[in-house]
Amino acid sequence: MATPSSSPPTSVQTAIHDPPNGVLPNGTSSTVNGNLNGNLQDENVSQYLSQEIRQLSLSRSSSALRREQQPQPPQARRTSLRNISNSSGPTTGLSGVETERRNLAATAHLMRPRTDWDPQAQEEQFEAEMALKAAARAKEREAKKKDRVEVGDVGWKIEPEEAVGRWQVRHGWEEQYSSDEYLRLLSALEFADRSKTFYMYFTDKRHETGGKPRTEDLGQFSEEWRMRDRMKTVSAALLLCLNIGVDPPDMVKTKPTAKLECWVDPTSPTAVTSKTMETIGKKLQEQYESLSMRVRFKQYLDPSIDETKKFCTSLRKNAKDERIMFHYNGHGVPLPTSSGEIWVFNRNYTQYIPVSLYDLQAWLGAPSVYIFDCSHAGNILLNFERFVEKHEEENAARKLKEPDAQLQTYRDNIQLAACSKSEYLPTNPDLPADLFTCCITTPIEISLRCFHLSNPLPSSLKLEDLKRVPGKLQERRSPLGELNWIFTAITDTIAWNLLPRATFKKLFRQDLLVAALFRNFLLAERLMRANGCHPKTVPPLPETYHHPLWLSWDLALEMVLGQLPAMIEAEDRGESYEYQHSNFFTEQLTAFEIYLSHAAPKKESPTQLPVLLQVLLSQMHRLRALILLSRFLDLGPWAVNLALTIGIFPYVLKLLQSAAYELKPVMTFIWARIMAVDKRCQVDLIKENGYRYFIQILTPNANLPVNNASEHRAMCQFILAQFCSDFPQGQRVCNLTELFEASLASMRGSENPLYRQWSCLCLAKLWDKYPDAKWEGLRLQAEDTLCRATADAVPEIRASATYALATFLGIGHLTQQVKTCEAKVAGALMHLADDGSSMVKHEFLVFISHFVVRYKHKFEVVASFHLLKEKQYLLNPEAHKGPGNETAEARDERLGTDFYSEIESRIWVKLMVLSIDPHPQIAQDACDIVDWVHQSILASPALGRKVRPLLDRIFKLSGATVVATNRPPVPTSSATSTASTLPEPSLAPGHESYMAYSIRKAAGVATTLKNLTLGTHNRPTNPVPRIPEPTMMERGQAALPSRVGAPADWNRSPEEFDPASSASGSYQQAPRPTLRGFVERDLSKQPLMPLKSEIYDFSVEYFMEPQMRPNEPDEPGSEDYNRRLWRRTRNEKVLLRTQPLKEVASKRRWDNALAFFNNGNQPTKLCFHQFEDHLAVMDDKDGICIWDFETVHLLSRFSNGNPQGTRMSKAQFINEDDNALLMTGSSDGSVKLYRNYDTPGVELLTAFRVLTNMVIPNRQPSLVFDWIQGKGKLLVASDDQTVRVWNAATETMLDCIPARSSSPITSLSHDAVEGHIYAAGYADGSIRVFDMRHRAVSAMALVWRQNYQWITNVHIQRGGTRELLSGCRDGTVMSWDLRFDEPIVRQRVVDTTRDSNATMRTFDVHEHAPVFAVGASNRTLTMYKQFDIEKPNIVEPYKKLSTVEPYAPFLHSARTPISGSGLHPHRMLVAAGAWGSPYVNIWGCRGAEKERLGAPW
Repeated sequence: MATPSSSPPTSVQTAIHDPPNGVLPNGTSSTVNGNLNGNLQDENVSQYLSQEIRQLSLSRSSSALRREQQPQPPQARRTSLRNISNSSGPTTGLSGVETERRNLAATAHLMRPRTDWDPQAQEEQFEAEMALKAAARAKEREAKKKDRVEVGDVGWKIEPEEAVGRWQVRHGWEEQYSSDEYLRLLSALEFADRSKTFYMYFTDKRHETGGKPRTEDLGQFSEEWRMRDRMKTVSAALLLCLNIGVDPPDMVKTKPTAKLECWVDPTSPTAVTSKTMETIGKKLQEQYESLSMRVRFKQYLDPSIDETKKFCTSLRKNAKDERIMFHYNGHGVPLPTSSGEIWVFNRNYTQYIPVSLYDLQAWLGAPSVYIFDCSHAGNILLNFERFVEKHEEENAARKLKEPDAQLQTYRDNIQLAACSKSEYLPTNPDLPADLFTCCITTPIEISLRCFHLSNPLPSSLKLEDLKRVPGKLQERRSPLGELNWIFTAITDTIAWNLLPRATFKKLFRQDLLVAALFRNFLLAERLMRANGCHPKTVPPLPETYHHPLWLSWDLALEMVLGQLPAMIEAEDRGESYEYQHSNFFTEQLTAFEIYLSHAAPKKESPTQLPVLLQVLLSQMHRLRALILLSRFLDLGPWAVNLALTIGIFPYVLKLLQSAAYELKPVMTFIWARIMAVDKRCQVDLIKENGYRYFIQILTPNANLPVNNASEHRAMCQFILAQFCSDFPQGQRVCNLTELFEASLASMRGSENPLYRQWSCLCLAKLWDKYPDAKWEGLRLQAEDTLCRATADAVPEIRASATYALATFLGIGHLTQQVKTCEAKVAGALMHLADDGSSMVKHEFLVFISHFVVRYKHKFEVVASFHLLKEKQYLLNPEAHKGPGNETAEARDERLGTDFYSEIESRIWVKLMVLSIDPHPQIAQDACDIVDWVHQSILASPALGRKVRPLLDRIFKLSGATVVATNRPPVPTSSATSTASTLPEPSLAPGHESYMAYSIRKAAGVATTLKNLTLGTHNRPTNPVPRIPEPTMMERGQAALPSRVGAPADWNRSPEEFDPASSASGSYQQAPRPTLRGFVERDLSKQPLMPLKSEIYDFSVEYFMEPQMRPNEPDEPGSEDYNRRLWRRTRNEKVLLRTQPLKEVASKRRWDNALAFFNNGNQPTKLCFHQFEDHLAVMDDKDGICIWDFETVHLLSRFSNGNPQGTRMSKAQFINEDDNALLMTGSSDGSVKLYRNYDTPGVELLTAFRVLTNMVIPNRQPSLVFDWIQGKGKLLVASDDQTVRVWNAATETMLDCIPARSSSPITSLSHDAVEGHIYAAGYADGSIRVFDMRHRAVSAMALVWRQNYQWITNVHIQRGGTRELLSGCRDGTVMSWDLRFDEPIVRQRVVDTTRDSNATMRTFDVHEHAPVFAVGASNRTLTMYKQFDIEKPNIVEPYKKLSTVEPYAPFLHSARTPISGSGLHPHRMLVAAGAWGSPYVNIWGCRGAEKERLGAPW
């Protein structure tokens, strides 16, 4: 079964990357060696691509195999990149498949920025080490100088010819491909399912639903399975009007005719007339008592009219409101009249007296059961309802006259009739005269007789022998008892499948006697129809005589009758007979198992479900039946509801008393599914002490006969959590030390995430609003264990532990011990404010809301103090101004007083930061808490009088600031604008106060406090005026530290000198995507505190979902599976077309203008999808456009929702092999992911802040990130001199690696093979290479300082020869090898013919082809071929292929820089745009791409 884990479950097919060795299987040289002319034979291409598929499958699967769930290989090589840098040649390779497991809980401190290292000291120490190593390598280079050719100032080097073979893959990585371990993995993958070789990320259920329970309530159903109106029949009258010896006047009997009444022959010569009637009555009573022993049956033999009235009224009087039964046998009286009258006798038995239905109903009342065994019985049913309506009319009239009168009801009646209105009862002499009565009272005997009579085969049995079937009805192992058991199962199954659910529950589950009567009536319908009668009922039933299960009943009868002669013979001899039992139940269980394997997804009721219920009664088949039942319940709530409706609950409740060792796992599973759907079973568990069954399983000495015992213990924790949920009685009986200890032990030592999660949730429900359990938890220090659980690798566990701590707050007696404990817990949870999971942060805010409500007055003081500091700052901003890169927390610590040593102040700072969180739900939750505190302040008599003048002063100071800066105020919402006309403060980014910065997007609470914000968390309908970008002079004041000997502007971003917005025309504002399930709060209403947690309801749904079968996308034949299969085929076709074109791309011109389109806004960043025809275009603000570049059609346009004064830094597609997501990064330090990005219904999937220290910069910050698909990691860098490594599976920051430089990082690129190595380019021109397998402080392995200007981009190729290239601002491109200190090739590629000051603005490297694109400031985009080691060009190592210029509107003469460019990862396409123009241009390589887009291949 699936469990929550740190690994996303979705798996898809792999794509193909370039060959690692550059040689085809048949010996033909690959495109890397330059001998492929574009006419490769199809079979060679097929062989080549099959090798490619295996190669890439391994490169990606190795990442999947290295996940936390996989064991570590015994001989995993640990050769580090530092060892490679120390080697003198290319013989040392990178490490093999490395499976090191990171203990995330132990490294939770890495979630906060490191402050214990000195960058400059580390830099000096590293430079000293590198100087010593450089001197040693210099001697080696001198020794090898004669074997190396060095060419002038170009700077490129060539190894001797015999060494060329080593350079087929750069950096010595070709040895890794030939290692034994690599080949073993490749061999294993050839026999594995390639659809499961790597993982998709951000596709878990918490992302699909936003961490919220599904909108539809899976636990509620249209019908109630419990019988709330359960009734019982308490007494019955058996009315026999036989008048033996006298035939009625209107009845002509055949000769011979049916004579048996209750299996007694009244015409027998030995029968005494006076005693025969009593014998028949006694037999009838015994037959009914075999159906139900609890009903009081009383026989009335040939009664008179007075006697009939007397016992009928007596029945109703004694039964009160319970049900009574009236059985009428009219074989000795005239037929019922056309008006439905039945006949009895006068006192002297000389006359037949009619009894009107009206009188009979008045005597018996309702509820009642009527059974009429007589000819023309249908007349009674036809008239019965007419008289009921007459009684109801009389009741209504009497109610008007006497409103308080107690009236008899007449509606709830059930009637069974032996035949229709014009039919006569069968007169077959071999059958009893009361055939209908025999069917409904003795179904086994009459079935045996009828089958024997209808059997065409000869038999030695006589009718009298049929009574000698051994056994009793209650003994299921005897022949007679087994027949009764099978009959019950068959009739229940027929009724379940043919009757409406409401009718089935009323007739077969409401009353035991009624259920038995109607089971037997189904047989009566079959047998009576075979003899020319059609029995009737009210309520009417559908025809059941033709159901195929009756054939199984015939087979069971035949098996018994086939063995009956031998049994009789053995009985006569006094010997025992070994009875061969029927295989009916075994076959039905097999049929049910087949249903579960094939037909279950249709959500149809299985035919065999009632049979399964009966099988539970047998100890021999019980285990198999329970296993099949668990598989059925696993299908979902609909299956659980069906099982409960059929009546499974009493059986599984009774089985909790069983001590059977082998039943514990399956019983736990079944009860987990039942409690997930209906937790109202709490009352039943406490009545039968069933909860002890699950507590006992949690004890350490309880062994379960399954391998996944921890998962079954997790189910026990879930059952107990549901048992305690909103059920004080359950909390009291579960407040046991053994349960606490078992839960805490599982949190500390269990490896099963589901067990750890539900241990947290069980404690949460156990002590929720129950102080005694909280004191017990405090005694056992449960809060310490839960605090440690908040650093777990699984987001669901972190959220669950936080929820448990939230419910832990609020112990009644607020002693000093309690205050200290709660403050300690709150301080221990502060790191969750920086968590990447929105679900975890929501639960953190739920905890904070509980804490705020509990210590309300302290927070009012803290908030008031912040308002005071705000006023002081506005009065004298310069006195409060700190360093330009000062964090928000540091500013408060510098400006604060003793308040900041209190936990309440730390929480308030976190709330202010979270109020501008990029995730809408988190921002709204934080704003709700802040608003609630502010409203409490204004409503407070003491603080309100002091705060209001303070607010007025802040408003005046803020208004003065607005005038001084000459900037328009930010519009507010309609509610805000109508509430106050005070201006909105709008401060420059470098001079705004902390509070204004923190609550910039917070929607105001109180009307006055809304005017403190710089905006709202809901975007206004009209475009919000943005803060103007800093001027050139302002940027110059914020210049970065430069390298020695270099001009100051060399180390600045080239974009700093561009205009704020170069696109012509007004900016086109796009709508902001919404978050699934997000509902904006009504600002006119006060926020409700504390916030409501959602993790528990979200987690309960796990037990409502199928766990024993694959998910829908993994189920062959499903719609999702077929779509995924189609995408896999499509991806392989793309690779088949593009892989052979790499050689053509390095020889042909790239000037085939394929398309250009108007993006509407200034394009700055462009990104192609690998396989879809999608091009993502970002503008210079926060707009994103998704284009179909084949059809030149705009698919969607949406806003990234950046805060004012920030812009997007990068966009990248992830999960491209399946349903891709779009990831964007912004300069405010946030990353957002979008799904359905190519449709108008684009949705925000998640958003989190990757720069958690909240730098308040003096200049526009930058955000650089790189996504590692194979490892599921995100590398993020900015101006804070660190590289943060985020894990997408756990949504936490794994590491914070020092950048080892005070200069900002400008670009990041990782090695796609292993994912451990990444290169970083810096603003000062240096390039550093890091190995993430080392500790953070020693992760840097190499540094190159050959450049002195801004590194435009550094890139490690994903395919091809895995080249590492860098592009510098001055136009220099360098090729690097990790084994050398100098670049292999160095060349200035920017054309300075027309502009001597031209610089490189963009630098893009094709992932597979040996080409790269350079965008310059002189509006040119130039394509170059990479350095060819086999045919070196001394003059021009990088061969120019073509130069193009983007489209410019008419009369546009300014040569503005290239604003953005991008190369397609597989196809030979390049796109670019220029500043001052909203147009995007797409060019293709001649001979490698189509002549026009949209044309067929």
